[in-house]
Amino acid sequence: MKSRLFLFLGLFFFVSLFVETHAREVKVHVAVTADVHGRLFSYDFVNDKPRASSLANVHYLMEAIRTRTSNNLILLDNGDLIQGTTAAYYANFVQESDKNLFSRVLNLMKYDAATIGNHDIEAGPEVYNRLVKEFDFPWLGANVFKEGTSEPFFKPYTIITRNRIRIAVLGLTTTGVPQWLPRHLWEGLEFQDMLEAAEYWVPYIKENENPDAIIGLFHSGRGPDELREGEPVPDNASALIARNVPGFDLILTSHDHRERIEKVTNVEGKEVLLVGPGHFAEKVGMVEIKFQRLSRREFQLKDMKAELISTKDLAPSQEFIRRFESDVSEILEFSNKPVGKLGNTMNSMETLFGSAPFVDLIHQVQLDITGADISFTAPLSFDVTLREGTLRTKDFFSLYQYENYLYAMELSGQEIKDHLEFSYDLWVRTMNDENDHMLNLHVGEDGRIPEGRRGRGLLRNPFYNFDSAAGIKYTVDLSSPAGERVKISGMEDGSAFEPEMTYTVAINSYRGSGGGGHLTRGAGIDREELSQRIVFATDTDLRNELMKYFRENSPVPAEKRNNWKFIPESWVEKASRKDMELLRRN
Repeated sequence: MKSRLFLFLGLFFFVSLFVETHAREVKVHVAVTADVHGRLFSYDFVNDKPRASSLANVHYLMEAIRTRTSNNLILLDNGDLIQGTTAAYYANFVQESDKNLFSRVLNLMKYDAATIGNHDIEAGPEVYNRLVKEFDFPWLGANVFKEGTSEPFFKPYTIITRNRIRIAVLGLTTTGVPQWLPRHLWEGLEFQDMLEAAEYWVPYIKENENPDAIIGLFHSGRGPDELREGEPVPDNASALIARNVPGFDLILTSHDHRERIEKVTNVEGKEVLLVGPGHFAEKVGMVEIKFQRLSRREFQLKDMKAELISTKDLAPSQEFIRRFESDVSEILEFSNKPVGKLGNTMNSMETLFGSAPFVDLIHQVQLDITGADISFTAPLSFDVTLREGTLRTKDFFSLYQYENYLYAMELSGQEIKDHLEFSYDLWVRTMNDENDHMLNLHVGEDGRIPEGRRGRGLLRNPFYNFDSAAGIKYTVDLSSPAGERVKISGMEDGSAFEPEMTYTVAINSYRGSGGGGHLTRGAGIDREELSQRIVFATDTDLRNELMKYFRENSPVPAEKRNNWKFIPESWVEKASRKDMELLRRN
């Protein structure tokens, strides 16, 4: 394995890491991970199989580099680190230890800085405040303030010195948190738009620190280069900042889970390098920064080049495995603990084509917990099968992937219909006949699939925004244009459905906080008004509520409600077979 790694290293630019080609040239290398989402170990605890990439593999790579070279390496993480797996959930909410598992892992790996992501804040203040104290490096967030003040809640930037070269790392994070998360998870925080924050902090860093280079560590995707007049700064704003805020030499991107190496020319005509390593620790972004030494303490940046290095061909670090062996055993025990029994086998992809047990079960649980009139929910897994019989803790991470809470909100009948019209506009297309696709797919007019689009990547919009409803009876007419597809015939109990009447609706906290735009753009409710509509909220996340429900009500049946359907049915029968085959084949 070691010989294979050294050959691997030799294929890339950093075969000569940190070797000065002559006395006046110095190289610094920056490594970055992003959107790791809890992939700490090279094992999939949900599916009980090895995982090809993880931070254990990244650690092997970093230690190999450090062993072979001098210590000019800077290791960074770009957010959404502590959520997404059973290991993450166990570390943050179940395990009792002197230090959180994430701080123990990242401190072992010798990270130099990280930027907080929206899913890191999702863990709640008890978790992220603890990690701020436990990390041996700063957790950055220059645009996150203590509420009602101009004081940053997280450290805005840090200066990292290598061989007398001083590099500033400025952390910025997406401002979507108040739209996506319930207030109690971010209470006491205020979010400034990223462009405005960058415009303040870059001149501040230049004047007060005089660094040799400035790196933007942004939990934000590429986004547009420019905005139209009056358009707000989007969640993905890295290219916008690169172009309009002179001073950055390198911007590291994340949040959109995309891999990228590209350059953006800023308003002063200077090229800014953008690098995104993708997600799940599958690749590490490696950037070589070459400096010219002008004097003993003065350097000039001359050149940069980047590669995305796959970790899939690398073994996990043996030191890493030994250090966290007991944690892995605890997580395995937690993941495999029996919870309750499922009455019938169910598959998540079926939910894309009509009423199906995978989502209807969640509808029933939400209605039972809240006592609401109506329920909204969407599938949170693309193609997962849960089989009849005993469900274990790990199975609930397939049934419900996110740590959303459950709300009950008051909505009018018209707002409910508008919510659904918005959802189905994301979900399906208008069909002309039975030969058309029914799902809103990335498929050309000639029926061809764009290169690189497979599985869930064929969907034009995320399936977790495909809300259906329970408690009402309705049809979705695929021959009708967007905004005119949903016809509600009444309540499931046989009573009338009235557009002017106020109903209590069970809905998750992501959607209830404005996530996806169903309530704001769809139903037309002002974002500031959403919190006033909430009449109930659970104390724990919805996954935990589902597990509690199974413990108390097993066996839980998994049956179709059959309260809604796509029409015309003859078109749907043919189109659904074709689209399902297409999704599974690719």
